Amino acid sequence: MTALEAAVLGVVEGVTEYLPVSSTGHLILAQHLLGLGAGEAEKQAAGAYAICIQGGAILAVLGLYRHRVRQMGAGLLGRDPGGSRLAQCLLLAFLPAAAFGFLFGDCIEKHLFGLWPVVAAWFLGGLAILATPRLHRARKTSGGAALDAITVRQALWIGLAQCLALWPGTSRSLATILGGILAGLGLPAAVEFSFLLGVLTLGAATAYQAVQHGPLILATLGWFAPAVGFLAATVSAAVAVRWLTCYLQRGGLEPFGYYRILLAGATAFALLALPP
Repeated sequence: MTALEAAVLGVVEGVTEYLPVSSTGHLILAQHLLGLGAGEAEKQAAGAYAICIQGGAILAVLGLYRHRVRQMGAGLLGRDPGGSRLAQCLLLAFLPAAAFGFLFGDCIEKHLFGLWPVVAAWFLGGLAILATPRLHRARKTSGGAALDAITVRQALWIGLAQCLALWPGTSRSLATILGGILAGLGLPAAVEFSFLLGVLTLGAATAYQAVQHGPLILATLGWFAPAVGFLAATVSAAVAVRWLTCYLQRGGLEPFGYYRILLAGATAFALLALPP
């Protein structure tokens, strides 16, 4: 893997990690288009690297939401009840996917890390986004609760929704944002909780891959290319998060639904029409 290829993957990761379009699906597609993973060792190293560069996206969110991080830190020290409740809700929301991933991670990696499962998840996720406004009206919700008012029950529902994102192509952000909305949070609160929950979820996945495959990544890819990709992921994630939070003040998630469906269709056509 060259530094340019690592930078491309870093930008793909950073831009798509917190948008409801699936960073894992885009990374699988990008690796396929770049022709990475020809040998077994390179394939394993590239896959682990694609997860480790999530650390760059984590840094971006920690920087952009540092006020919430400080609030939770104060809460853990007994100085901010609201921060303590938010930290507890994030931990509760993290546990279902952590347990499910621990139990079924190998099976998921074996059977679902391919372009056809990703295409299916893109398409179904797009339909879910487009159906959500109708679900809102059916439940007669309006506005939704703010993040400071999140309950343990809402956090648990979001955590269960995050389990769906273990299917590559679903999008962790999509699952947790829609889970938050359907649990009764307002869109801004659901988005912020999704981003903060990503710090725990992605942080655990990144640490696990770094411990298990860090030596393989360095031996196969060196240190320079992964460092370039990490930096690219950090910068692009910060830009994407800022853009999304500003965009959602005036727009909805529907464009992402159409994008997912169009991308699923285009990828399926390419898989069927082009030689492997």
